[in-house]
Amino acid sequence: MKRLAVFMFIFALAAAFAAPSFAADKVVVKIAGSKPDGNPQTIGMRTFAKRLGELSNGKYDVQVFPHNQLGKEDNYLTQTRNGTIQMCCVGPQSSRFHPAMAMFETPMLYEDLDHAHRAMKGGVLELIIGPAKGQTGKFGQSFVEKSGMRVLNAYPIGFRHFFTKKPLKTMDDVKGLRMRVPNVPLYVKFAEFCGISGQPINYVDLPSALDQGTVDGGDSPFGDILSDHLYEYAPQITISGHILVLQNTLINEKFYQALPDQDKEWFKQAAYEASEAVWAECARVDREARDIITKAGGTVSTPDKAFFDALFKAGEKTWAMFLNETIDGKSNPGYVPNAREILDAALSFKSAK
Repeated sequence: MKRLAVFMFIFALAAAFAAPSFAADKVVVKIAGSKPDGNPQTIGMRTFAKRLGELSNGKYDVQVFPHNQLGKEDNYLTQTRNGTIQMCCVGPQSSRFHPAMAMFETPMLYEDLDHAHRAMKGGVLELIIGPAKGQTGKFGQSFVEKSGMRVLNAYPIGFRHFFTKKPLKTMDDVKGLRMRVPNVPLYVKFAEFCGISGQPINYVDLPSALDQGTVDGGDSPFGDILSDHLYEYAPQITISGHILVLQNTLINEKFYQALPDQDKEWFKQAAYEASEAVWAECARVDREARDIITKAGGTVSTPDKAFFDALFKAGEKTWAMFLNETIDGKSNPGYVPNAREILDAALSFKSAK
């Protein structure tokens, strides 16, 4: 029996030394998202997975779960916070932990993708997510402290544009339209200030709502308009660009802090490269969307300055949701102490025209 035990020990030891050096240290990382393959969000996740694997020489095996495979956004956001999974990609849902996170999608804040890209790289991202751990003051607590998650990057899904059954030439054409809006207070308020009859409808139900005439149109980034063929139901596309849909890659803070310093750098580098890839992809989609829609029989039009001026006034009214400590005499849960600084900083990155 002793000889057998010694033999088994030697065999196991030899097998261990024969295995690849990273095998024992291989770490599985799960990242969840809500969008299907081909969407900028999923492109970002897959780019991150590929680059982290390359940078770490295979140490990290990033498993990508798109299209709500691990539950809807609220569910996988909670899983990331609790550490059930390590990472996820989300939009303004994260504002439930930190109100400033909703400011990523402030209406009429960015004139184009280049403007938004400059702003995010120029410090606006840091102003939104808050100070480093231990710092206080006008920012209040940071997103990390409030949520237990860290923001690794910010990248676009695309600008929201109107799609309707009838052309929109002036803001008078917009008023009274029954338009699908996401059931998000910021979006609902913006529609109200535009004179739109906002109809909160789940996105998955939008095509049938358009087909049955329940709504006259809606607004979505070009990526969604193309992938879901919304132009077939509402062929008049108005390039309004009133809200930029921005997403973040989040990582569980305890998991992140347990990483060796070199590994943290790999994660940050992979997240940065994934973000840059998505910015480029969104720009490409925007360039090609007009031809695709036009060839399919739709119409893509750019409104005049008066239209954009009216949109800006409507968007500016929503900024009070971040700027005011109280609304209608009640405490405002969406109040952001440094909101004015965030807005001014983002606006400062506009191009000189």
